[in-house]
Amino acid sequence: MVEEYKASFPSEIVREGEVEVLVPKLSAFGVVPSDYAPSRAPVFFNPVMEFNRDLSVLVVRVYQRLVGHEIGVCEPLASQGVRGIRYAVEVGGVSRVLLCDINHNAYELARHNVRCNNLLDRVVVEFGEANCVLNCNASPKRRFDVVDIDPFGSPVSFLDSAFRALRNRGLLAVTATDLAPLCGVHVKACVRKYGGKPMRTEYCHELAVRLLAGCMAQVAARQDMGVKFLFSHSSDHYIRVYAQVGYGCKRADESLRNVGYILHCFNCLHRESVSQLSGGLVCSVCGGKMDYAGPLWVGSINDASFVDSVFSENCAAVFRGRLRLDKLLSLVKAEADAPVSYFVVDNVCKKLGLPAVSVQSFLDALHKEGFKAVQTHFNTRGIKTDASAAIMRKLLGQLVADKA
Repeated sequence: MVEEYKASFPSEIVREGEVEVLVPKLSAFGVVPSDYAPSRAPVFFNPVMEFNRDLSVLVVRVYQRLVGHEIGVCEPLASQGVRGIRYAVEVGGVSRVLLCDINHNAYELARHNVRCNNLLDRVVVEFGEANCVLNCNASPKRRFDVVDIDPFGSPVSFLDSAFRALRNRGLLAVTATDLAPLCGVHVKACVRKYGGKPMRTEYCHELAVRLLAGCMAQVAARQDMGVKFLFSHSSDHYIRVYAQVGYGCKRADESLRNVGYILHCFNCLHRESVSQLSGGLVCSVCGGKMDYAGPLWVGSINDASFVDSVFSENCAAVFRGRLRLDKLLSLVKAEADAPVSYFVVDNVCKKLGLPAVSVQSFLDALHKEGFKAVQTHFNTRGIKTDASAAIMRKLLGQLVADKA
């Protein structure tokens, strides 16, 4: 028999994935689903993030099959518990889930939702601060296979303890919603939090992912851990990164070799990645002064094989956002092995004083010349290609001339 629970605030039952949970009735607090920060409610709940949670379930399913054993999951910022409850119900091989929140209303609501979904044998809810809970589970026999950090704002203050609480080959899932610093609006805040300088460019959302990934790699290395990024994406108001860790100094050193800088010339649009900064940052193409972002991750932020498995997993799913998931995953898979950064067609055309051309016609022109070129999920008008900025400018000019 389910223990009676009465919320002290307006609430309602919602169905998400395969579970039903009690959540705050957001309309009672003047919150609409399009709000990215519905924090006016006594317990945080954002229905917009259902897409994020659907994708997380798919990723953890694939990860569980990858490691081939039962897994333990920790969500130390659980709020009402919907994400962790979905892991327990919708991912095979999850033997235990630890949920935690420092908000007492959230703690009580999560306990109620666990009971209502008959998960008392596998899901534990604790009241406490996230770092404290993670550090209390950092001893070898208490660590988790999956730690999911999904805060409101920056995740950086939780990274040290999250890595400590992970087993070898464990998966760390991290969300960041503070895109203003990461995209270069607040440069000092980004340097202070993430240890890297951002840059206001058309590909700033990719830089945001790489700044977070670079920060994660450096935090992990301090604990003699290396990281491999299995899947990363930018959606709505946030970025999300999934990293598999590997114990050992050698793996940590290998990861740090993928931390560097991206140089950008605002004059000719040339960009390149380097391991360290030196000299006067002069563009090798036009001689102009270059700006930079970093230190950040300059290696791969997606594993094509892993993303393909997540895509296949979604084909069998019945999520409300399945079509959107298909589109995101297919784009990420295609760009997994593409070069760092991307070109936004409209921006290049504007730079040249040319009318905008269709993305597809530009892709066709690049393919015809033998270059690799794919669309990117970061921007609907963005293209990742191994063609140089000079060649792209030349091809765009030819495209416009041919249509004249």
